[in-house]
Amino acid sequence: MAGNLIQAGHRLRVWNRSPRAAEELARQGAEVVAKPREAFGEVLISMLADDTAVREVVLDSGMLDRATGGGIHVNMATISVALTEELSEDHHRRGLHYIAAPVFGRPEAAAARQLNIVAAGEGAALDRVQPLLDAMGQRTWRLGAEPKEASAAKLAGNFLIAAAIECMGEAVVMVERYGVRPAAFLEILGNTLFASPVYRNYGALIADRRYEPAGFRLELGLKDVRLALAAAETARTPMPVASLLRDHLLEAVAQGDGQRDWSALAEVARRHAGETEPARH
Repeated sequence: MAGNLIQAGHRLRVWNRSPRAAEELARQGAEVVAKPREAFGEVLISMLADDTAVREVVLDSGMLDRATGGGIHVNMATISVALTEELSEDHHRRGLHYIAAPVFGRPEAAAARQLNIVAAGEGAALDRVQPLLDAMGQRTWRLGAEPKEASAAKLAGNFLIAAAIECMGEAVVMVERYGVRPAAFLEILGNTLFASPVYRNYGALIADRRYEPAGFRLELGLKDVRLALAAAETARTPMPVASLLRDHLLEAVAQGDGQRDWSALAEVARRHAGETEPARH
């Protein structure tokens, strides 16, 4: 994402929790800074793993103390609705604009500028950063003026992806028992009933049992389903399927799959069916 911003002609100051990850950006012309608070210029774009990382880097580091009034923070991470509301209020008190802009798309989509960005925040601030979003994604889907709208939508979307993976895993194990090849079955689904990137892309991984390297780690999928459940509880909205997904993702982590791609959730269905043979990849 940062590389695409540089290619689009934008000047970047960058900081990464793992310093070596910023070396390639330095070679492309970015200025690497030693501390996160040194990265906030006119616009800050952050992409961090979870609530804890966002709190440490954005709130606890003193980053916002250096920001000038009218600055814009675009948070593209998938975080809780509760933290989104806290960040929105904190930025507002400081005279800063906060935009929630989480993304749908795996690393290869990010590299190809094919991300779908779900954004919410004050309209004029969104207009100012739209050229930056255009440099990173194929489309920005604006939802409204409240950042929590984008956060809730992203968590709901990730819940649906997890549910699709779970269902494909269960269905594959069933049809295999009748001699149907998983690749053939999932190719049918991805081109007919469920002609979508989720079924095509994750279906191919499930068919091949190819879970490494991880495009999105299973442990992060567990984090997102937990956040969806927390948001649902606050809104008094039952999500029984999400509760099942949380338990199966937690089971997968307990079985050692946490660092694999979250499509490895499909292996839980195999274990429940009594299969013990490990995945080939």
